[in-house]
Amino acid sequence: MSLHARKIDGVPEETARVARAAFPKGSLAMRIRDELGELFSDADFAGLYPSRGKPAWSPGRLALVSVMQFAEGLSDRQAADAVRGRLDWKYLLGLELADPGFDHSVLTEFRDRLIAGDAGIELLDRVLEAAAQRGLLKAGGRARTDSTIVLSAARQINGLVRLGETLRAALNSVAAREPEWLAGWVPPEWFDRYAIRFEDTRLPKGKVKQAELIERIGADGLMLLEAVHRPDAPVSLRLLDRVRTLRQMWIQQYLVVDGQVRRRDLKDRPPGAERLVTPYDTDARGSVKRGIFWDGYKVHLTETCEPESPNLITHVATTDSTVQDVRLVAPIHAHLAERDLLPERHLVDAGYATAREVVTARRDHKVDLVGPILASTSWQAKDGGGFSQADFAVDWDNRRVTCPNGRITDQWREDRSQQGAAVVRVRFPLATCRPCEVRAQCTRTDAKADRGRHLTLRPRSEQEVIQQARSREDTRDWKEQYAHRAGVEGTISQGVRSFGLRRCRYHGLAKARLQHQLTATAMNFHRLNAWWTEVPRARTRTSHLAALRPAE
Repeated sequence: MSLHARKIDGVPEETARVARAAFPKGSLAMRIRDELGELFSDADFAGLYPSRGKPAWSPGRLALVSVMQFAEGLSDRQAADAVRGRLDWKYLLGLELADPGFDHSVLTEFRDRLIAGDAGIELLDRVLEAAAQRGLLKAGGRARTDSTIVLSAARQINGLVRLGETLRAALNSVAAREPEWLAGWVPPEWFDRYAIRFEDTRLPKGKVKQAELIERIGADGLMLLEAVHRPDAPVSLRLLDRVRTLRQMWIQQYLVVDGQVRRRDLKDRPPGAERLVTPYDTDARGSVKRGIFWDGYKVHLTETCEPESPNLITHVATTDSTVQDVRLVAPIHAHLAERDLLPERHLVDAGYATAREVVTARRDHKVDLVGPILASTSWQAKDGGGFSQADFAVDWDNRRVTCPNGRITDQWREDRSQQGAAVVRVRFPLATCRPCEVRAQCTRTDAKADRGRHLTLRPRSEQEVIQQARSREDTRDWKEQYAHRAGVEGTISQGVRSFGLRRCRYHGLAKARLQHQLTATAMNFHRLNAWWTEVPRARTRTSHLAALRPAE
């Protein structure tokens, strides 16, 4: 396919006349066209197509179709039918009434091109740019961010089934590529063992028998890997995705001891960020959050929250499920800075707000990152009578620390943490701590030990931020300011309930990322439409019991 860029010259007169007669009050698709004009042009996607080949269907229109597909929750086939048969979609796309549209498979190819060119985020950016040009979006003000879990499109399976399904998937892939070669050596009992899905078979109940089956699957998988890597085996087999997944899974899960295949102990397996959880989506990872276990990803949504303008999603990021929220703060700010959409105040929860990120946001982008700083987890902080780090007075200029009992130390050393972050390590001499009458409130180290109290401090800027933030969090002004963050929960609820945000449509992180970029753009379509039609924003529901609470 090649691109022959052509400009869309407005809406054909007959299409406009019939569409307005059919929709006298307008529709979502028609208002997007009337208010935002031609959002995408073919030239925007020139880099995604070769210069030669059969002319492609207009990518500018395909971009609109892709967003509207998520705005209305349609499949590829339903979206293609809408292009052929719906008047408001023809109006949005600027098509003649008799235009036959395209085959639904074109949408799959277009998404692949967007992924290859990392162009999905440009659709969201273009809508935001159009909104900004019409005064509906500007830099400054408030923004808020939160994340939610995303389930992989692959079914969730346990350890035994995971291993069996990995081998079964590899065998099916080899059978499809080289059926005669596989039939020439495969053991007869494998047809019964791996013919159907493992969860549909009668698996053994006892742990001993399950362990025996796991080791048998491991030995069978190793036999297949050895077979496909023999010199006489077709080279194409070892390059199959399912075979490569089998090899990776077996390295993570098994080892050979005295010629016998044994499953690795849990502590000997890779960490969650690297461990495969299913052979059908090798980018998905297993994670847990507040007691909820899931296999898949996380999506982070950032939106504006000003009363004088629509709340628009300005950034969306998708990661595997093991990535910590705090790692997204800097990329979000960098993205918004490039598009001149940085807020003055960024409201986040405790997963994003650390002293380092607060300092970095102020220094690099002049953004006030507002969120609760996690309280100290030391036993001294949890024990009401203990002396936590906050009880020590730090003289940064003279590099001295005074303990709550008035003892002073100047044993100060700049160092690096295990993660490579700059820290300051302070040590009180043993001669100072051993005779202290309140030693039990300060350290649990035995009095006969050869060390006194040790402190690990962050850099001065971060340490001061922690102290200021924890004192400010108890004020009424801070609580009123931070209360606006709760609205992002409604955005996540809307995405999950109305736009299928919780479940991936496709396999793989790249496709999940594109799905969420299209979903965020579709949600902005609906929010702009609600703003234009003056639909009031929904209020937080109050239960009948909560409504009876006496006023304070």
